[in-house]
Amino acid sequence: MTKKTIGVGGSTAAIELEKIVDMTQNVKPITIDEYQSRMQKAVFLMKEHSVEVMYLNAGTNLYYFTGTQWNPSERMVGALLFDDGTLVYIVPKFEEGTFKKYSQVEAKIYCWEEHESPYELINELLKTKNKTTATLAIDESASYFLADGILKANPSCSIQTAQQITAGCRMQKSANELAIIKQVKEITMVVQRAAAKILRPGISVDEVVSFINEAHKKAGITSGSYFCIVLFSDDTQYPHGVVVPQVLKENDAVIVDTGCRLEGYLSDITRSYVYGTPSDEYKEIWNLEKATQLAAFEAAVIGVTCGSVDDAARKTLANTGLSSDYSLPGLPHRVGHGTGLDIHEYPYLVRGSEIQLLEGMVVSNEPMICIPGKFGIRHEDHFYMTKNGPQWFTIPMESIENPFGY
Repeated sequence: MTKKTIGVGGSTAAIELEKIVDMTQNVKPITIDEYQSRMQKAVFLMKEHSVEVMYLNAGTNLYYFTGTQWNPSERMVGALLFDDGTLVYIVPKFEEGTFKKYSQVEAKIYCWEEHESPYELINELLKTKNKTTATLAIDESASYFLADGILKANPSCSIQTAQQITAGCRMQKSANELAIIKQVKEITMVVQRAAAKILRPGISVDEVVSFINEAHKKAGITSGSYFCIVLFSDDTQYPHGVVVPQVLKENDAVIVDTGCRLEGYLSDITRSYVYGTPSDEYKEIWNLEKATQLAAFEAAVIGVTCGSVDDAARKTLANTGLSSDYSLPGLPHRVGHGTGLDIHEYPYLVRGSEIQLLEGMVVSNEPMICIPGKFGIRHEDHFYMTKNGPQWFTIPMESIENPFGY
């Protein structure tokens, strides 16, 4: 790549920010009907797995099924969903008023005072439904102290994880979810292109991270970036960053991995390129990374296992003499992860996964190649499954000479 496409014309952060417009205005929030539909599917899966009650904890599972945004803490805030479709909330008494303002799906709220046990409250609620010996599935994201408290207060219940139910619902996205995810990824792509244009020798990681945060805000994401990883030179060999980052120098490798949140849904896009002139070795590995990402994409068809997609990427690397395992030089981690309300969620494109790709699933495709002591290259785009196969949310990088296609 030459500086004709990166850091062009002495572009400043202020100039690039001025070009960005609010991109959130046409996004449609998840409706009450969709939350109700999600709970209906959960009830179906509960019956399929012989689960009579499911506990949903504050966090993304409570949000997914009820629309209630509440951060988990040391106090139990959650909901019980029964196999007859009944939903009840469990909330600290002093938070009841606030909780009502955040809740979307209407249901009866049961409260506990500070000196009382929310676990005993669950016991009382199970009694009202004749479920004291029920099979109770607990939100897999709930802290151990919550699961332990529920188990001790309800020893006659059979306790198990709710993951097969929660992930069983969340893995397949609705049309509205896909539309939101597409929009949030388009926002981050605009930010990625803008960030590439402000690079200059001597710029620090903190400066780029700050610009990306402000660019996300300018695009309508009031909270700014959800996360941001910026790496220069041989720091790029470390997938998730270093303790003391370098400043940018001429002909340095660059990795920018960032995302933001829109209506609860997350973007997560990585771009790899060189500020200046890439070495022949970098060009070779950059093109191999592109080919490996494409191999994974082409292997992703309805009904195949997620593990087989990871296998396809590693086979491509092995054919060039790199490791087919996790050793370096090669791909040190799984090929991809699901994304939605959590940055990493089911399904995972990882060796041995027997989860089949189904319509509506959303996964990242990021078979990073790390060359120890030199550089790392990660092209990360996400795709979603349609009945006719995978579809990209964002267009993969074009070429080492013109990575962003402009």
